[in-house]
Amino acid sequence: MKRKYLLLSVCLSLLATSCYDVLDKEPLNKYTDAVVWNDATLVDAFLVTQYMYTPVMVNDATTMFTSWSGSPMNRDARKGDVNYFFGNSEQVYGVGLTMDVSDETKYTTGAWADLSWNKSNGITADGGVLEWWENAYYTIRNLNEFIARVSDSPLDKDLVEQRVAEARFLRAFCYFAMVKRYGGVPLLTEVPQLDSGEDLLYPKRSSEKAVYDFILDETEAIAEILPSNQEAGRASKWAALALHSRVALFAGSIAKYGEVQLDGLLGIPQGEASVYFQKCYDASQRIIKESPHHLYDQDADKVQNFKNVFLVKGNPEAIMVKQHGGAGFQDGGFSTWSWDMSECPRPQTWGEGNHHSPYLEMVEEFEYIDGRPGTLDRNLLTSKLWTMDELWGGRDPRFYASIWTNGTEWRDAIGGPLGNNIIDMHNGIVTPDGNVISGVTEQYEGVSAVGDQMLYHVEQGVVNCGFGIMKYLDPSANNMLWLCESRTDYQIFRFAEILLNYAEAAYELNKPNDALGAVNDIRKRAGIKLLDEIDMDKIRHERKVELAFENHRYWDLRRWRTAEEKLTRSFSGLQYLYDYASGKFKVLVINDVDGVTAPPRFFKKNYYFPITKTRRAANPNLVENPEY
Repeated sequence: MKRKYLLLSVCLSLLATSCYDVLDKEPLNKYTDAVVWNDATLVDAFLVTQYMYTPVMVNDATTMFTSWSGSPMNRDARKGDVNYFFGNSEQVYGVGLTMDVSDETKYTTGAWADLSWNKSNGITADGGVLEWWENAYYTIRNLNEFIARVSDSPLDKDLVEQRVAEARFLRAFCYFAMVKRYGGVPLLTEVPQLDSGEDLLYPKRSSEKAVYDFILDETEAIAEILPSNQEAGRASKWAALALHSRVALFAGSIAKYGEVQLDGLLGIPQGEASVYFQKCYDASQRIIKESPHHLYDQDADKVQNFKNVFLVKGNPEAIMVKQHGGAGFQDGGFSTWSWDMSECPRPQTWGEGNHHSPYLEMVEEFEYIDGRPGTLDRNLLTSKLWTMDELWGGRDPRFYASIWTNGTEWRDAIGGPLGNNIIDMHNGIVTPDGNVISGVTEQYEGVSAVGDQMLYHVEQGVVNCGFGIMKYLDPSANNMLWLCESRTDYQIFRFAEILLNYAEAAYELNKPNDALGAVNDIRKRAGIKLLDEIDMDKIRHERKVELAFENHRYWDLRRWRTAEEKLTRSFSGLQYLYDYASGKFKVLVINDVDGVTAPPRFFKKNYYFPITKTRRAANPNLVENPEY
């Protein structure tokens, strides 16, 4: 059984040739366990597989999509449900799910995974939302076996030490993805056998503090082992310190803003918050001062410069990436993802795109370039007609690099009142006599009542906020192909996050000047007015804008314990009506854009995910989280 288990994992790594040039041998199913652990190429192939088996590194996706029957790492009861592993996968829609449940975007339509119900009703005792448990322990088991077997192999000791350090990095990442969901979890560092004791076969949950401490100890240790310069996509010294920085910031926040529960199983004593903030500060400072990484600032055009942070492969801001390239799913590969097809404007292969529409409140977070707040006066907004430049001109360049809307230039966009290659999101025409015509089949003087970008959503009765996500969109991508065709690298860690971690930790440690300097470094790169003073609200605002749609916001609100306030509310969007006489637009505010019957709501108990009855039935030593 063990040999079958090992070789199944190793064989899948043959498909990863587009990521790493380590698979140049005959099919691995010709090799026994003993051969695998004694061959450097096969050891490397096995480890590459474990990178793939950690999809949570990419926007907290929780499954893999390698075939219509699933993949070996989809281990929970839903692994046979194509909607589950397809919709939650890193290759397809899983990368958008945390946006769906945050205050960043509204899910519109088109994906095979939709958390809209959970956004209103919370996470139930049965779980099923953003889970990282069965798949986590499957990967952790692989990594524990790798660490044990390779450590005893006769391979070159330096190579062994480095590869084991990479496995420890992946194990630490898995445990971080678990602890931020469930709090304390069983902390396993060896592989259970049939004759193992109950503590391994039916392990109890370690405390939340113990799991955080384990991750921090591991990342601190392996940072001194991993090389500074590592093949793109693999863990390096700086990636280990970046994980240390992120984890320590989370632990400090849990200590400061959370509460100790279940006799210490959950939470961290408040008096220890500064210890963790100091760890974050120190790790971040090392990256800032010692690493070769820095903010990408190569292009004079600040909008294009920020776009290129995510489009230019191998740029100095990228500390660790998930490489995407090679063949897409239709051509037998799975080292690509589906971001472009999901978030692009039309034209798109299914006539949809725009799966996630940013809320107006998210859009308003982007300031004007002179530092004025970006919040719109709703009364003024609806009282006059606007050109798009009057409405959106003069904003933080990151706005144009992160958001698209009516009037945004986009190649091949079907022409409307503003011309070809310009996104047309108008929904209704105001005629010269003041009447409003609407409907997908209506026209006025040859102008369709509904702009091309809105056609599908209007036909389906889907309310769109009037915005789309520009960040990560590749203008050269062929969005008329099917899924899994995006080849941009996903940035697991980038330098701007480290500056923001540093700023937050510094402020928590009463070092406001350090915090101000780090935030202003980011604002200077963005091309926006620098701050004269700093406070926590400004740091959190900068984090929300700079890291928008990068899988930080949802988890930040959870660690700050502000999700109950920020996610229990109604959000809004815009509707553009084309005024035929003036060529401008009348703007309507769509209140309660998610609907009035079940508006978004975050429940206090959901700061921790449920362990679930199913898992507790399999392991009676597991204690359930409060209120489930």
